[in-house]
Amino acid sequence: MSVSATYLDHAASAPLLAEAREAMLKALELTGNPSSVHAHGRALRALIDESRAAVAKLAGATREQLVFTGSATEAITQAIVGGAKALSVQGIVVSAGCHTAAIKAAEATGLPVTQVGLDAAGLIRVEQIAEAMARADAAGGKLLVAVHLVNNETGVIQPVDRIEVLVGTSPHYLFIDAVQALGKLELDFAARAPDMMAISAHKIGGPAGVGALLLKGHADQVRLIPGGGQETGRRGGTESAALIAGFAAAAVNFPGRYQAAGVEQMLANGAQRMRIWAPEMVIFGDTADRIGSVVNFAVPGLKNSVAMMGLDLKGISISSGSACSSGKVGASHVLKAMGVPAELGECAMRLSMGWNSTESDIEAFLDGFSEVLQRHRERRGKAA
Repeated sequence: MSVSATYLDHAASAPLLAEAREAMLKALELTGNPSSVHAHGRALRALIDESRAAVAKLAGATREQLVFTGSATEAITQAIVGGAKALSVQGIVVSAGCHTAAIKAAEATGLPVTQVGLDAAGLIRVEQIAEAMARADAAGGKLLVAVHLVNNETGVIQPVDRIEVLVGTSPHYLFIDAVQALGKLELDFAARAPDMMAISAHKIGGPAGVGALLLKGHADQVRLIPGGGQETGRRGGTESAALIAGFAAAAVNFPGRYQAAGVEQMLANGAQRMRIWAPEMVIFGDTADRIGSVVNFAVPGLKNSVAMMGLDLKGISISSGSACSSGKVGASHVLKAMGVPAELGECAMRLSMGWNSTESDIEAFLDGFSEVLQRHRERRGKAA
């Protein structure tokens, strides 16, 4: 099977860092179960404890606050489904721009769900959270508010500071999906208002199959998988020392890597050239603050399914949005929440770069995109 030569889908999954691969291989040489009390088990336990400290440090948390999970989706589900039960809330508030994992988890609680919208810039409508909280206050109920820090499709940085002020001083609870923010924005979980926060390894050059949930002490009873008491009873199942070691190595070695690679400037320069070729191009969320490694764009009339197929044939990998929603290459629930017309949403494509991206990658994409754009215009000319 051939593999694309140009990988520009880091927001879906970043390539594995060499340091993470090495740490995993060393961990795989160890034998035993980290819950065993003999020497083999203790060696694995020590590795997991060291790894916990490294990952927690990147998130601005204490090691005691971090629970390893099998994925970010599991961490999100534990926070929302497990949190709904353990925290005895009467309803869930979730952003319409959240990852599908959060939206589905909210539905799975069986509680009333209030979905708050996004504005045209892709920012959470904080006033709608305030309205939902006021209704709950009047009824004497408590809510679990679930929001995201960085949107996985547009890269828009959300007004979490405002949400923390709003929810943090109330009797309600706050969960933040920080998966796309880890290693790119400074996180300070221990000192900030959120009660819970989810992070993931494979977005920062670690392995897929391991994530983490951060819990404040008052949320320490939040459970999803009871199991045999692992993770101090907060997540059952034998921990994968190799995956956890890879997560820790990524946590230590990823920060600053994509900034050092000059990704933000490369992407900005590329977008500028694309605008020259296609002045009608739309960049979603371009009026809001965004992380510099993601751009979500559309050329009206150029369907993402057609464009991505053309690029893939040239060995260039980009996406139409969240990988977890793929299978469909059509409209996005995030863009719909922003009020983007369905016809334009079906043209949306996400270009995301990362720690090993180069000028050659962006040049290959621009060459491929210019050809795709030219063929599109030729077809439209013939159809006119």
